[in-house]
Amino acid sequence: MAFHEVRLPARLAFGSTGGVERRTEITTLASGFERRSTPWADGRRRYLIGAGLRSLDDMAALTAFFEARRGRLHGFRFRDFADFRSGSPGAAVTPLDQAIGTGDGQARVFQLSKAYGDHRRLIAKPVEGSVRVAVAGVETAAFNLDAVTGRVTMATAPPKGAAVTAGFAFDVPVRFDADRMEVTLESFGAGRMVAMPLIEVRV
Repeated sequence: MAFHEVRLPARLAFGSTGGVERRTEITTLASGFERRSTPWADGRRRYLIGAGLRSLDDMAALTAFFEARRGRLHGFRFRDFADFRSGSPGAAVTPLDQAIGTGDGQARVFQLSKAYGDHRRLIAKPVEGSVRVAVAGVETAAFNLDAVTGRVTMATAPPKGAAVTAGFAFDVPVRFDADRMEVTLESFGAGRMVAMPLIEVRV
């Protein structure tokens, strides 16, 4: 899948709406009870952007970004300001925010993830420079980050039983979910844009 490692500029994302979507299949039985199941292991995020833009310059910037992605063809990074840190959105990142594994004396590679209750979401697009890692509660800088996959490689394997934790900021991998943009000119310096849909992609 084609993916561009570029983030939608923040000023073009302000005023966006959206959140996580789940798919639940419900069958009502003859007894009146329900059978519920889901084909999705993870939720999928959807967003609407652009409806709050009024400046023609901002609309031109979003149009240029859309054209560079060839519409729906290429994915890109999107900052969900309601959920973009390993902790709460208003809290500073700490190396103890999320458990990402337990040492066994051999494994050196750990995937970044974020817990939502008993569900764990894999984080594939961390922000470079934001990742902090700790082993057994002690922060360490002896690791390498693959910001394209969200994998952390430790310089040495954590000892058996040692908790490996991390804190980070992250983006959502998305693509445009429409191949058409609509802009209405309302004055010489301002306009109005129909909201553009974004949908999360698996990478």
